Amino acid sequence: MPGSMRHILALTMAATSATAQVRLPAIPLPTLPVQGLSQTLNQVQSQSLDQLSDLRHLAISRLIRANRQIVDEDPNGDPIVRDEVLGLSPADAALEGARSRGFLIDREQIIDPMNIRLVVFKAPQNMSTKKALRMLREADPGGSYDYNHIYSGGGAIQGGTEPRGDRETAASAGDAAAASAPTEVSRGRTRIGLLDTGIDATHPVFRESAIHAWGCGNRTVAAAHGTAVASLLIGQSERFHGVQPAAELYAADVYCGRPTGGAVDALVAAFGWLVQEKVPVINVSLVGPKNAMLERVIGSLIAGGYIIVAAVGNDGPAAPPLYPASYPNVVGVTAVDAQRHVLIEAARGPQVMFASPGADLAAADSEHGYAAVRGTSFAAPFVAALLAKNIALPNATDASAAVDALAKTAIDLGPPGRDLTYGFGLVGADYRIDPAPLIHR
Repeated sequence: MPGSMRHILALTMAATSATAQVRLPAIPLPTLPVQGLSQTLNQVQSQSLDQLSDLRHLAISRLIRANRQIVDEDPNGDPIVRDEVLGLSPADAALEGARSRGFLIDREQIIDPMNIRLVVFKAPQNMSTKKALRMLREADPGGSYDYNHIYSGGGAIQGGTEPRGDRETAASAGDAAAASAPTEVSRGRTRIGLLDTGIDATHPVFRESAIHAWGCGNRTVAAAHGTAVASLLIGQSERFHGVQPAAELYAADVYCGRPTGGAVDALVAAFGWLVQEKVPVINVSLVGPKNAMLERVIGSLIAGGYIIVAAVGNDGPAAPPLYPASYPNVVGVTAVDAQRHVLIEAARGPQVMFASPGADLAAADSEHGYAAVRGTSFAAPFVAALLAKNIALPNATDASAAVDALAKTAIDLGPPGRDLTYGFGLVGADYRIDPAPLIHR
């Protein structure tokens, strides 16, 4: 193995310690560490960029090894919840047939306005997840069944470099508590949805924010990834601002610190909450494999006038497409650095609709300070916030108009017109906050 690739693998194995530097519970699937990443990726630029996807799968392998009792892998090596199979709106006869074969109906997620019913089947004892899926499909050929895939974040956070005295602090414990509580919905106020890890709403950038939290049985399980993404959406302090500080954020924690966090049924439940609240634009900075259940649910949301904004992922330009960004009509977002060059680890393809800042970028960290972030995860919120500005409620006509209007403002960075690297071009560049003054003072 070339030395440069060994260096990348070593960095990946250090992802857990890199995440620990920000001192919040790590998301289940660690992603590329920021420290030394640009130099390392440049070293392999002329070698095997398609091997970047191996880094994510290395983290997946670690997740599976550490949680074999509850996490399995599908035939492609992607993580799934062990012993669980999803069924989309199965008929009563199919349910009875599954029960007769020893399956249990463990739970279900329902989105009434879209007539969606997602059933989670528990496989019979001593039956593999693969065999369980095959059995349900063979018993009900006209039905729709798939694994309960697990999705991960698409970016990395570098923390621990800021001196203690340079951190902003909340004025008092009472102020910090108030920052995490949702305020009354203001008439006409911009609203943005977020599916991610939990948010540290006590961070001073959220002191004046309206955050409505969902998930984890009303527990707060704050984590670095969601905190950083949320700050780019709505954060504001004397030295930092997100794209839409005055917006209301509807934040769904689909992880809750669990190894199986980010599973499809959790995503569907979160989407159901956002549909109930009629939040028109939803940011999903998560990546994973194609899943029939998730595709159907997201397709229904888009048909209903919702805008789904998703990170295209960091597996490299030659890697297979990642989802949900690659589903039809999802607004896929890639990332650029301060020089407006696409990140070499960013995915390419027809799923790319816009480019936004995703490196040389500051976001809120876990110690009430700031960290440098890198990855397409952190580019997506720029686009979501810009699209949400002029949409009050889900509406297909308004959604299409908002995307078209944003495309007209994009700075064309590649070949004339939309291309596979930058999409329509760069948006949100003026909102990038340089991390150097915040971290290295």
